[in-house]
Amino acid sequence: MTSSPDIKPARFSEDHKLCLGYYVTHPIQYQAPMLRRIAQEPDIDLRVFFSSNISVRKQGYDDQDFKVNIKWDTPLLDGYKYEFLPAVRNSNEIAFTKPINYGIRSRFKKQRIDALWVHGYSNLSNLQAMFAAKSLRIPVFLRSDSTLYDHRRCGMKLAAKNLIFKILRSKVSGALSVGEANTAYWLKYFGDDFPIFPCKYAVDNAFFQQQCRAAAGTRKEFRQSLGLEAGRTVILFAAKLIERKRCIDLLRAFMQISTAGELLPCPYLLIVGDGEERRALETQAGAAIGKDVRFLGFRNQSELPEFYDLCDVFVLPSVNEPWGLAINEAMNAGRAMIVSDQVGCQRDLVHPGVNGCVVGAGDVKALAASLRLLLSEETMRHAMGVESLRIIQGFTFEQNVAGLRQALQAFVPGFSAAPYDSVS
Repeated sequence: MTSSPDIKPARFSEDHKLCLGYYVTHPIQYQAPMLRRIAQEPDIDLRVFFSSNISVRKQGYDDQDFKVNIKWDTPLLDGYKYEFLPAVRNSNEIAFTKPINYGIRSRFKKQRIDALWVHGYSNLSNLQAMFAAKSLRIPVFLRSDSTLYDHRRCGMKLAAKNLIFKILRSKVSGALSVGEANTAYWLKYFGDDFPIFPCKYAVDNAFFQQQCRAAAGTRKEFRQSLGLEAGRTVILFAAKLIERKRCIDLLRAFMQISTAGELLPCPYLLIVGDGEERRALETQAGAAIGKDVRFLGFRNQSELPEFYDLCDVFVLPSVNEPWGLAINEAMNAGRAMIVSDQVGCQRDLVHPGVNGCVVGAGDVKALAASLRLLLSEETMRHAMGVESLRIIQGFTFEQNVAGLRQALQAFVPGFSAAPYDSVS
């Protein structure tokens, strides 16, 4: 059969789009730019379903980890179609049974969903969505940032998890992997023969690079506004002040190198974030607060590029860290990184001796040694920053779209992984 050169041979086109459902608990600041990018695909009609509107309420919401009321200063709902699903009760938190949504299957059927992408599996509503799609014979793709660094479980909990994954395997067509550690997780729980498609975790690189370049022009003024002396290097930690982020390890490592007087002038440690551990951390810092250590509280997303540009080294020493998107953000400023070996992104983003250092989780001595090395070698630090900027170019929303299209081609008849405009 031949066709006119003006007619695309694909089943799905601008006139007949594939309807892709995206199911997630609530609007998330990191995901909004990615959803806007997917919505730009000419042959995909993206429909986003939220379980809760908790993160976009006018009064803000009380983040359980940050311990502050948050109103995001970047748009979370612009640029794509969405709806908030009805719930049994309007919950003020996200948990396994909060909220409980209904009408999921009927919405999928009414919207004529061709494929469903579900973000996460640890909420009842997400499981409902997967079961509803399966009953309608809709292929389901599961994405999460889970890794095998996860905390240890007792035999009973591990058996329950294995049972859940045995059930999920029959409901899910394929997994979308955010990185190497995540791929290892899917292989363990779904098996070596389970379809896995690359969909690496990314942030809006263009936004952060643009904002960091703009911040460089006012770096001196910003530094003065924080009361930082010229000529002193800056270590940055930007995350929730909760136990698993291990800011305490960084603080202890910093105190080792600062009290020993090994680096002169003494560097600054800037701690951006808030949470239940802040008071204990301030106690640990003692007299160093205001002199060498600054607790700067929660800062909204649009404020962070100034800090990334200001720092010389960015540190995330977490344990059980699924990914660590702050690493993506800081790398867009072209900075050297130090992470623990339990930070999910380290296999993908932080290459020892190339753009930073990887230390054992909880190893304060090794962390202090890495700080000492990077802060004393300006030429090395600069070269690592250049490498960070190069590496992060490979983690983009364009790659997310490419991986998604591969998954759709594998399970939706008539859909092409090649961009619609390139089909001829």
